[in-house]
Amino acid sequence: MSNEEAAWQLGESFAPSPQFASAANAGDPAIYARAEQNPEAWWAEWALKLQWDQPWTEVLQWTPPHAKWFVGGRLNAATNCVHRHLATHRRHRRAIVWEGEPGDTRTLTYEELSQQVVRFASVLKDLGVQRGDRVMLYMPMVPEAAVAMLACAHIGAPHSVVFGGFSADSLKERTQDCAAKVVVTADGYWRRGKVVPLKQTVDEALADCPDVKHVVVLKRSGTDVEMQSGRDVWWHTLMESARDVCDAEPMESEDPLFVLYTSGSTGKPKGILHTTGGYLTGVTATSKLVFDLKDDDLYWCTADVGWVTGHSYVVYGPLANGATVFMYEGSPDWGSSGAVARDRFWEMIERHRITILYTAPTLIRACMKWGDEHPAGHDLSSLRLIGSVGEPINPEAWLWYNRHIGHGRCPIVDTWWQTETGAIMITPLPGLTTTRPGSASRPFPGIIADVVDEAGTPVPPGRKGILVIRNPWPSMLRTIWGDDDRYQQVYWSRFPGLYFPGDGALRDDAGNFWLLGRIDDIMLVAGHNISTMEMESVLVEHPAVAEAAVIGRTHDVKGQAPVAFVIIRESRLADMTTAELRDALSNELKEFVAHRLGAICRPDEVILTADLPKTRSGKIMRRLLRDIAEGRILGDTTTLADPAVVASLQELHAGEEA
Repeated sequence: MSNEEAAWQLGESFAPSPQFASAANAGDPAIYARAEQNPEAWWAEWALKLQWDQPWTEVLQWTPPHAKWFVGGRLNAATNCVHRHLATHRRHRRAIVWEGEPGDTRTLTYEELSQQVVRFASVLKDLGVQRGDRVMLYMPMVPEAAVAMLACAHIGAPHSVVFGGFSADSLKERTQDCAAKVVVTADGYWRRGKVVPLKQTVDEALADCPDVKHVVVLKRSGTDVEMQSGRDVWWHTLMESARDVCDAEPMESEDPLFVLYTSGSTGKPKGILHTTGGYLTGVTATSKLVFDLKDDDLYWCTADVGWVTGHSYVVYGPLANGATVFMYEGSPDWGSSGAVARDRFWEMIERHRITILYTAPTLIRACMKWGDEHPAGHDLSSLRLIGSVGEPINPEAWLWYNRHIGHGRCPIVDTWWQTETGAIMITPLPGLTTTRPGSASRPFPGIIADVVDEAGTPVPPGRKGILVIRNPWPSMLRTIWGDDDRYQQVYWSRFPGLYFPGDGALRDDAGNFWLLGRIDDIMLVAGHNISTMEMESVLVEHPAVAEAAVIGRTHDVKGQAPVAFVIIRESRLADMTTAELRDALSNELKEFVAHRLGAICRPDEVILTADLPKTRSGKIMRRLLRDIAEGRILGDTTTLADPAVVASLQELHAGEEA
């Protein structure tokens, strides 16, 4: 098959079962037309499901590129996620079910969560935090992370969560940028049997952050930490004497809820600002319809709260719907006994009877690499819905997920969205959508997406182009913290009046969207546009390949030439004992791609590696791969999960060139 033919022309489709469809929260296909006809009315219906202290006077004020939603309305996010449920049958329902990596467990009901949120809100107030002050959270994946986020929302103090795997420099930069007054952290947390020393990193970061007045430290790991007199205080000590009463602050709909930093391709990280009413409306609607949340579900989104997925689909969206959320602290391949256990996720799903799983393609591909026997050894019959998030999922991984985790009976919701969008934008609705492996399906009701060329003109079905969003939506970012010019330049200048997310896409004859990755991951090889994702999808179809990343390297003749970095399945590693065998597999993979996509797509180089450079959220850092392939000085590596991977790849690449 030539590279001119699109992947959407291949493969089978999967319709929801009649039993699932008949009970789904979204069961009427007419919602698409109704939402498209009047998006403002659609979103207003969802906003009315929230509890407002004061009704809004205008649904939307849109002065491109700035939107204000539910103008004049007042509400509180913590009230909507926790406190209002106490007057309902959910009062004694489990809100959070948590498991630590060593195997310890805890459960918080909505009543208990409400008490914790109110008490920590009073703690923050007693530390001098006022409405509008920023609070930095550098926390493990423990219930107190959600408590701290909601306590900030309770008193109207925007939080900024920094992932607990980031460096001191990353924490310092973000703390300085948003001028935080208080940092909330822990002594440490467990990851692959070792303690990650959070407090030590905080101390290093705050050496250059004199505006931080207090550091609240949760005792999680029990390791010894230095406590700076007058600044550092223990969480448990403060909570023991905390007041049980603290009124929730009525917030304007457009008041900031949080600032979350995301890396730019160059320059400092961007502080994405999300506000209260619109964001909460977007995550409430998408959680309810995309995940088909029911009262008896135990829902697990595997993302850390340091990422937007953790904000939207661990904390705010599910809790606003009164769902029961599962949280896990540690690594997916580490057992409670303190040794490698590549069935940890499946063992927990079986033991806790988890019903919904929302995870990343990176993890799915890692599980493929580890072997089918791990999920096969556990009863996964409790699952009724599974989903993916973080990057486009290749068809091979989608089919593995369907076969080995969903066992052919669970709808898969493959979702596309961003930190900037706040909520899911393109997705199947599990009771309505006939899915195609590798496609994110249709825009969520109320979202108008399109695929355009470089001039902004819509392209016909089957042709690759650039994804744009044509209308404002409630959960959209409002600006970049402290840099509105950058907000306008990055997201709105390329196609005036249209939101530019930076992703390539293709739309098929049925209206399904196929995400092709970042547009800077579209290679121009001898005048042909070639999607790196398309090549990666083909590579992982080879029985020896667990995961692949393809980049375009500058070439004097072709303009760009494909270079593939490939992780081999563990079952094939024993065959890779000599350089000759590795070279033979590299050549075999080059021919495999050329046969499937055409000679123009044959990689110039295939590098076999044990790992790929990824962020802590699991995204492959292709920018660093390009730097390696072209022998450049590496760009920003602050979000890299394991710096040793880059050094190893540089050695492998040098060996290939030699």
